[in-house]
Amino acid sequence: MLEVAGWPGHLAGQHVDLRLTAPDGYQAVRSYSLAAPAAGDRIELTVQRVRGGEVSAYLTDGFAVGDAVELRGPAGAWFVWRPADPGPVLLVAGGAGIVPLMAMIRARRGRQTPFRLIYSVREPAEVFYPGELLQAPPVDRGLEAAFVYTRSAPPGFARAPARLAAADVADGGWPAAAEPSCFVCGPTGFVERAADLLVELGHDPRRVKTERFGPTGGAT
Repeated sequence: MLEVAGWPGHLAGQHVDLRLTAPDGYQAVRSYSLAAPAAGDRIELTVQRVRGGEVSAYLTDGFAVGDAVELRGPAGAWFVWRPADPGPVLLVAGGAGIVPLMAMIRARRGRQTPFRLIYSVREPAEVFYPGELLQAPPVDRGLEAAFVYTRSAPPGFARAPARLAAADVADGGWPAAAEPSCFVCGPTGFVERAADLLVELGHDPRRVKTERFGPTGGAT
């Protein structure tokens, strides 16, 4: 959680550019997705520690209450969900790609827009926000969530570990005839595969919005 004086507010799906400056003047800039609706001047980011990542390592291990960083944003007007947008909505996340989609999930609470989430991770321990997404009964009764595990699954889980397939999208998502707004976020390979599957299942490409990220840039 960061406190940003005069924060103008933001839309679910937007991100900020965060800049760190070392004592010797060296600077590093990374983009991070906003993980929740704004609470006054407070914003929430979720940072995944990346092996060898200079910025993520500092933010997760060395950043302390009272430390200052430079922010620019909010940025991005394409990959956003507005509460006034007509539903339904399909969210497809790979790993840390859940972060901007979680902002959308949190923004819809108290509203009637139906959401479905397909969330792909390597193993159960890598699920972000387990207290909200895995709790039974769910925190958000307007959200239907389906999980895809690619390396190891929880005991008794019906689906064997495997990468995202057309059946996962068909079973966990909306039919194309429902004309959902689709948001896909994750690593580049995952996003390309998920978007291709949606189009193959008949979804209008114009209704499929994607956000990719990599180890040294892009919204995460």
